[in-house]
Amino acid sequence: MPCILVIEDDLKILRGLEMNLKFEGYTVLAATEGHEGLKKALDEPADLLLLDLMLPGLSGYDICRKVRERKPDLPIVMLTAKGQEIDKVAGLDLGADDYVTKPFGVSELMARIRALLRRCEARGKGLEQYSFGNVMLDFKKYQAEADGKAVELTAREFDLLRYLIEHAGEAVHRSDLLDKVWGYDVTPTTRTVDTFVLDLRKKLEADPSRPEHILSVRGVGYKFVP
Repeated sequence: MPCILVIEDDLKILRGLEMNLKFEGYTVLAATEGHEGLKKALDEPADLLLLDLMLPGLSGYDICRKVRERKPDLPIVMLTAKGQEIDKVAGLDLGADDYVTKPFGVSELMARIRALLRRCEARGKGLEQYSFGNVMLDFKKYQAEADGKAVELTAREFDLLRYLIEHAGEAVHRSDLLDKVWGYDVTPTTRTVDTFVLDLRKKLEADPSRPEHILSVRGVGYKFVP
């Protein structure tokens, strides 16, 4: 079974997560402090990271950023007591794949973990390389170039691009993107999808204000045009 690393300084929450994850059959590693957690995230063979946002020593934001530099394909779920959208989007922008706001339901968290692990398993089974315009994408190595220059994309941005490309020419509804790319259809909000698309346009479109490839479909969502 997959190994899950939990970085959480609240011992009550940590013990509860350990108990429930082990009950589901997962191997569990744990850390209660930021620097210790980062070391385990980089050194241990974890398959998914549950990461608290507010930690002593090193924040969840900093850990997420550093882990993404070394392990771009490690799934990260942020645990946060903050409810403001800006905090959640900040975590997603740093490369987190998902977030859960405390207090959270254990069954929902487990469902998200299963969905995220399934998506990560499928990443290497589909489209491996693709090019359009002046953009070159390598989905296996998680590398991207635009106009011959390297572009940094998060794992979630690669997933979003892959889904749009695999449905090239089709109008894809925002709810479908939430369901197929994020793995569920309740949260995050459709604004999060719009934010990700906006970031992708800034990184890959020649003129983000007049995109040629990642197009908006009014009242529906988005469409990819090669």
